[in-house]
Amino acid sequence: MQNLHHLKEEMTNTGVVVIDDIVDADTIFNLRLELEAAIEEDSASRGPVFDAGMVHNCMTRGKAMSSLIENKKLNDAIDALFTPYAIIYAYQSSSLYPGSGNYGSRIHVDCPRFIPNYITNLGAIIALDDFTHDNGGTYYLPGSHKNESLPEQSFFYENAKQLSCNKGALILFNGRLVHAAGVNRTDTARHALTINYCRPYMRQRFDFPRLISTEQLRQFNDIGKRRIGMDVRMPTSLDEFYLPSDKRFYKPGQE
Repeated sequence: MQNLHHLKEEMTNTGVVVIDDIVDADTIFNLRLELEAAIEEDSASRGPVFDAGMVHNCMTRGKAMSSLIENKKLNDAIDALFTPYAIIYAYQSSSLYPGSGNYGSRIHVDCPRFIPNYITNLGAIIALDDFTHDNGGTYYLPGSHKNESLPEQSFFYENAKQLSCNKGALILFNGRLVHAAGVNRTDTARHALTINYCRPYMRQRFDFPRLISTEQLRQFNDIGKRRIGMDVRMPTSLDEFYLPSDKRFYKPGQE
């Protein structure tokens, strides 16, 4: 990982960091194949939707997208810049097609809660294509995670910076950072995967421990199981509540 002290300073001051080479070329290729297949499948089954490139619950849509949850470089970064007990709030995709933006192109934050000097949600973008000015690299307002209200549109674009990175990079940002996807002015689609991590005491968008099949759960290592929320399940009986601490569904000692 790049200099950890520098990354922590950047996260504190600007609200965003970029870490190169989180996934290799072969993994990017497989992730793109799975994502494009999922987009095509959703389009055929759901018809027109407000964001055709947004695939939900990507860990259920392909082996490579599922394995990404256990990526060591990704998890090392989450542990160091957020918390090792983080769980996944949402795991979806973000695609910009030629000549358009997407649902993420509105000026927004990814977390409604504002708690000064405290991160409740950390966003992760895994770039499956280069992020450039021409293909809609994400705009962000440096330091805006320190403010409670959203800026006016004119102020945002006058002061925003635009992210650029190579495919395979990881973009991590405070969930309160004000940002907006750009517009893709190229003739090819730009794909990315996005994971929103939250604190272990918070609710997830979906009940992943129940949503994911038993067979897939068996394939996750301990880190993967923790990320999808297996360590923060609620007991459904007194027998489950009084299990020994090492067998409890909600593991002790998590912040």
